[in-house]
Amino acid sequence: MSLKQKTAYQRVLLKLSGEALLGKQSTGVDPEVANYIADEIKPLARVGIQLGIVVGGGNIFRGVEASAKGMDRTTADYMGMLATVINSLALQSALEERGLPTRVQSSIEMREIAEPFIQRRAIRHLEKGRIVIFAGGTGNPYFSTDTAAVLRAMEIRADVIMKATKVDGVYSADPVKDSKAVMFNKISYIDVLTQNLKVMDATAITLCRDNLLPIIVFNLQKKGNIRKAICGQKIGTYVGE
Repeated sequence: MSLKQKTAYQRVLLKLSGEALLGKQSTGVDPEVANYIADEIKPLARVGIQLGIVVGGGNIFRGVEASAKGMDRTTADYMGMLATVINSLALQSALEERGLPTRVQSSIEMREIAEPFIQRRAIRHLEKGRIVIFAGGTGNPYFSTDTAAVLRAMEIRADVIMKATKVDGVYSADPVKDSKAVMFNKISYIDVLTQNLKVMDATAITLCRDNLLPIIVFNLQKKGNIRKAICGQKIGTYVGE
């Protein structure tokens, strides 16, 4: 059976944190990590999986943290959005080096380096086999890139959001700080909200719940996990009804 026949999802929104691109660095983009992610994506793109990507900007600038230190929140959030554009271009470069056609669409207009986000054009790119990286968050302050990922997933009519993290899934507590933390194989949107689990922010989770958009949270650092998640193998945590 071919990889395409095994896949459980046809159109996927992959959410990457900015921190995922850090690697062993303290800031910026580690080219080795960008290349690793591109290598993980390549076999999926080759068999026709339609893939949209949203990447955060926390490896370069975090608007919320800057705001807490006295910077104007709107200004800080726009700076964070610009950081996501830098990350998107880095990932685009790694993907295109592997022969994968890629488009960056930004919610903040900057035509010299990215297309403006247009829903119909994004869907057309996906249908033509191009990977679309959505940069610039929602284009509005006070919204996280998690919320941007959910919005874009709904706009492109994705089957699922796959959130790549540094841990194996969703835990009852921070597994780094609490050795007794238990990982959930499956959990409902409501339980994520009521237990205040840090999967995504409350706005993003609520949007997923209202639109019945499932989320799979998995460990990006384990080779082959993106493929396993798309093939429907039981890895990480499934968030849904």
